[in-house]
Amino acid sequence: MWQRLKRLLRAIFGGLIERAEDPELILQQVIRDMRDKLPQMNENVAQVMATQKLLEKEVATLEREITEFDAKIRAAIKQGRDDLATAFISALQEKQVALERSRQQLEAARRASEQAIRFRDNYILQLKKRQQEAMQLIAEHRRARIQEQLAQTMASFQLGDEAGTFEEMREKVARRVAAAEAKMELASTGVESQIAEIEKEALSMQVQDMLLAYKRQMGLLPETPAATLPAGETTALPEKTLGPAEEEPARPEPTRASEG
Repeated sequence: MWQRLKRLLRAIFGGLIERAEDPELILQQVIRDMRDKLPQMNENVAQVMATQKLLEKEVATLEREITEFDAKIRAAIKQGRDDLATAFISALQEKQVALERSRQQLEAARRASEQAIRFRDNYILQLKKRQQEAMQLIAEHRRARIQEQLAQTMASFQLGDEAGTFEEMREKVARRVAAAEAKMELASTGVESQIAEIEKEALSMQVQDMLLAYKRQMGLLPETPAATLPAGETTALPEKTLGPAEEEPARPEPTRASEG
């Protein structure tokens, strides 16, 4: 029973955690954690390299001291001071032992420095690789989320939520357009519109009559006999101003013979 209860609790809380996990946030946190480790790693590498530098200086100092003791031993022997030469030889031997020990430590420090630098470089390469993989996974996750949203939108269209709204608005607009067209048709077939058409036609006829009158006055059309005009109707022509050369000649007086 206890095992079953633990399995049930793990299933419940595991499901809640899995639904709450956001791959994008988790990947970004992993990359941040890896970046935070890099400064500490550089500090460790710097300490190892500092130890190597100290050992290199120590070896150089011991080598210089051994050289000096060798010179002192030779000078004491030349002066016949065997006691001083013996003391210098003892100190020289201690320095030689210390130099050998320091050289071994220096070699170990160099190997440690190379390993630390190599490990740091490999870590940086892994960090860059993980960053690229994380960015790719984040992009895929975002693309999948957008596709899910599009799929939900398409499903809503198929279910008729937004589609019903569009159909309702389409019918409403169609009814409004039909009502506007009917009002326009009624306005164009009324008595006032017919009167306006008649007035427009009459004005056009007046314009044509005046055009014919101008043409007759200019001699472009033959004069219309007055008998052909309706009784009591005359055509109003614009007055023509005659110049000096165009004055009407005086008619001759009738003769008596003609009168007879």
